[in-house]
Amino acid sequence: MSTLIVNGVRHTLDIDPSTPLLYALRNQLELNGAKFGCGMGQCGACTVMLDGQPVFSCVTPVTACEGRQVRTIEGLGTAEKPGQLQASFIKHQAAQCGYCIAGMVMRAQALLEQNPHPTEAQIRTHMEPNLCRCGTHMRIIAAIKDVAQGAKA
Repeated sequence: MSTLIVNGVRHTLDIDPSTPLLYALRNQLELNGAKFGCGMGQCGACTVMLDGQPVFSCVTPVTACEGRQVRTIEGLGTAEKPGQLQASFIKHQAAQCGYCIAGMVMRAQALLEQNPHPTEAQIRTHMEPNLCRCGTHMRIIAAIKDVAQGAKA
């Protein structure tokens, strides 16, 4: 048995403790925002926040999350009422295929919670581990900059 606190809700799961967090989120909790990209922690499609830090959930075992706060894209807002960063991504049309976007938003959210007003250079450095195969990086950067500069989405 493993206990996960996801988006503020405690869940007790009958799951092997070595199971990657991504599988627990998607298969047991039906939180499908984080995507399986590479399975090796190299693309960032599976990025979630663990105690406020971005992590690749495909290589983070459930056992490493016991008693810690897990936050997923579902914890930021809804389709009807997106969070500020999600709204900015929509405004800037930052998603092309959309596969990487949940991970991008979660990595950016972690940055903005640690540093509400990062420079463009800080944004670029922080976002570097997450890849967008469609090449919408400029729109992603613009969406994050808008929030950092206090623009309304």
